[in-house]
Amino acid sequence: MAIGQGTYSTVFRARDIETGKFVALKKVRFDNFEPESVRFMAREIQILRRLDHPNVMKLEGLVTSRLSCSIYLVFGYMEHDLAGLSSSPDIKFSESQVKCLMEQLLSGLEHCHSRGIIHRDIKGANLLVNDEGMLKIADFGL
Repeated sequence: MAIGQGTYSTVFRARDIETGKFVALKKVRFDNFEPESVRFMAREIQILRRLDHPNVMKLEGLVTSRLSCSIYLVFGYMEHDLAGLSSSPDIKFSESQVKCLMEQLLSGLEHCHSRGIIHRDIKGANLLVNDEGMLKIADFGL
């Protein structure tokens, strides 16, 4: 099931056959393997491999498909994004919830910045939140 769409990729929810856990598969589109598209993806993979923090999405693996000439980046599955949650009329964040989310965001950003990485596209759609209230910064494509 597709759960997100970007300029260069589509994100799907899938189930890991071995563990039974849900994962997010980011299918990378290579426009006929143009060198710029390949460089773009290689850079995102290099960035993700340098980051290891509870508030930053962790690259859990890579899967290739010869059939579709695609590469899939494997991530843990997060149920929500902040844009979706904040636009829902049924959801109102308390002051303590906002503080908790901000603390997680700033902690994740500090980790990135301390490794010389600037995200450049921080927005609600790139801030993922699970049902336990854990926030993770996602989409380092830019």
